[in-house]
Amino acid sequence: MPVLSEPDLIVNADGSVYHLCMKPEDLSDTVIVVGDPGRVHEISDHFSSVDHSSSNREFNSCTGYYKGKRITTLSTGIGTDNCDIVMHELDALANFDLTSRIQHTVQRSLSIIRIGTSGSIQPDVPINSYCISTHAVGLDNLLHFYKGTPGILDREMTEAFAVHAPWPADLSKPYFVKGSDRLIEKFRPFAVTGITVTAPGFYGPQGRFLRLPLTDPDMIGKLQSFNHHGHRIINFEMETSALYGLGALMGHEMVTICALIANRATGQYNPDHKHVVNDLIALVLDHITRS
Repeated sequence: MPVLSEPDLIVNADGSVYHLCMKPEDLSDTVIVVGDPGRVHEISDHFSSVDHSSSNREFNSCTGYYKGKRITTLSTGIGTDNCDIVMHELDALANFDLTSRIQHTVQRSLSIIRIGTSGSIQPDVPINSYCISTHAVGLDNLLHFYKGTPGILDREMTEAFAVHAPWPADLSKPYFVKGSDRLIEKFRPFAVTGITVTAPGFYGPQGRFLRLPLTDPDMIGKLQSFNHHGHRIINFEMETSALYGLGALMGHEMVTICALIANRATGQYNPDHKHVVNDLIALVLDHITRS
């Protein structure tokens, strides 16, 4: 195995990985990722004990036990660029000797569950419900930097969308990537399932118009009307395509479960959504511990 250079795999003086400030022994096989750094402690408050806690920039992490199961919870911050950092450093913790910077001969696969907030784009999917992402549609460009990307995309769905919705040439071409069947089935009992759009921004890339005109004013309509063998697009957020794509390339299992706190089609928004997210956290933790 080749030795990675110090600038490629940066390790802090205490032996922790550069951004996450975690050591391999701090990481469990089950990881809950959230965008909001404050949400890490909302999850760890459910733990009976904690054996690791760290904070650096937007990356808070905590590892502890819930009903006897060791779980790591970690904040990614917002966006696919942050998820690129998180996924690579989680993989480094799982699959590299940080002292020698050499990859382990046996790969360790993580189960990574994203808990997030999101907005529905379908009028019949109500606010305060939960959505499991069977697939992510990437409107970002991140995965195109990695050589193996064509092999992990859902080509049939990607091509069907290209026919359905001609996309402006100056925007990144949308791509579809699937989540973990096992994890999707594990959490399916309490949520609707559908395709999630991952946008590279909160305003224009999600079809929001404040003062700047949009390149494609009909973007949301194109997404709403797509249906491929019963799979339709349910919601917008900003991380899942990177998580699903990098997870597939690295050999980790991924699923995203979002609380739908707004509906773009009906114009509804729940400003008091904290209890909806807290209920989702409890549901996810309980289902993680079920066989």
